[in-house]
Amino acid sequence: MLVIVASARPGRIGPAITDWFVRATSAEAVRSGVVVDIADLAEIGLPLFDEPDHPSGGVYVHEHTRAWSRRVAAADAFVIVTPEYNYGMPAVLKNALDFLYREWAWKPVGFVSYGNTSAGTRSVQMAKQVVTTLKMMPIGATVALRLADSTQDGQVLESAERDESARGVLRELLRVARATRSLRYDDVRGPVDGLSLAVAQADDLPELLVLQRCCWVQEAIANDTLDLAPLRETLDELRASTSDWRLWCVRRHGRLVAAVRARAHGSEWLIGRLMVAPDQAGNGIGSWLLSHVEGQAPAGTTHHALFTGRRSTRNIELYTRAGYVLAGDAPDEDSVRLTKNARR
Repeated sequence: MLVIVASARPGRIGPAITDWFVRATSAEAVRSGVVVDIADLAEIGLPLFDEPDHPSGGVYVHEHTRAWSRRVAAADAFVIVTPEYNYGMPAVLKNALDFLYREWAWKPVGFVSYGNTSAGTRSVQMAKQVVTTLKMMPIGATVALRLADSTQDGQVLESAERDESARGVLRELLRVARATRSLRYDDVRGPVDGLSLAVAQADDLPELLVLQRCCWVQEAIANDTLDLAPLRETLDELRASTSDWRLWCVRRHGRLVAAVRARAHGSEWLIGRLMVAPDQAGNGIGSWLLSHVEGQAPAGTTHHALFTGRRSTRNIELYTRAGYVLAGDAPDEDSVRLTKNARR
């Protein structure tokens, strides 16, 4: 869940209100497996929209846009903490929304507004026109704070009723996010029918962990060891890995059947944990997904790299067919490293 601080002026109270919301919902977020990311638009510092192409195409020439895209795409729900300026939302929020398109779509959004007479509600009404155009889904639950009644000395006053309102926003966000998850997967033309592909969301991770263990049992047999990180990894560790890795999931008729992750390391695009459900192996999903993740490499990438077990002959054959060659700098004697030059 991405919590967006939508004020950038000096002396703003937005960060304090955001901190209150995160504290009030933290216990429920932990129980629900929600990973909270706070995006302070003042710290992010996006310039006025400066991409030459329409955001709907997803082709970005500036790194600040690509970084913002990755952050928004990784979220499956949003909370916007916003003041009201002259019956409307802050320009910095409108600008941040305008930078992207597909990354927002089919995800629920809740609002925590604040202000004087109207408690920021007119800002929310303006924002709803924009977010619905971006195919976001505003929820009914909201928090609206009148500053004179709700804050003192720059902090939100303690109130059990107000805290419960914040938790109500979180609960409704989760309910809508789960109900609309299938909408966030793009139907794609793959090697078999019924495939959809999307950046992994928090709700995908428990199912992804099960798939990972199923797939790495075969690796354990091939390499004659159970001492493999994918078999030891816990759900909390998998969640933590999403801060360093980008993860993609593939579903077939709604069932999670494949996944992969990648991250940039200097000029290298490191690809890992490419997996396909055992009963779906051999139909081209692995090669197709590998090609997709190669295409997600950032500008400046010179080569792709991946690792597999030295005895994992099926994996090595797959990567060799895709143009990878064995490199001599594997981390240990039981692994091999393969590389491939990136397309220029």
